[in-house]
Amino acid sequence: MTELDPVIHAPARLRIMTTLAEVLVDGDEITFPALQKLLDLTPGNLTTHLARLEAAGYVTSTKTFAGRKPVTFVSITPTGRAAFHTYRARLLDLLGGTR
Repeated sequence: MTELDPVIHAPARLRIMTTLAEVLVDGDEITFPALQKLLDLTPGNLTTHLARLEAAGYVTSTKTFAGRKPVTFVSITPTGRAAFHTYRARLLDLLGGTR
């Protein structure tokens, strides 16, 4: 049986990865508040799941400042994009769907 990546398989992390993989072009990034709004997650919940994805090398976050205000940008890594596409293909195989 084909196994699904447990890092991605958690519902909130799957939503994060799907959003980043489908919305962002390679090299693009999204602000933390914009991602939070798109996913309708609490800041703490999003932070926790991003930390797990970042530990796996699937996403990166960059903290910077806009004037005096801190801003966090999130992006999907090439490793993360490949892992997501593998996850998607395996899920479709399990469901008997087409890619």
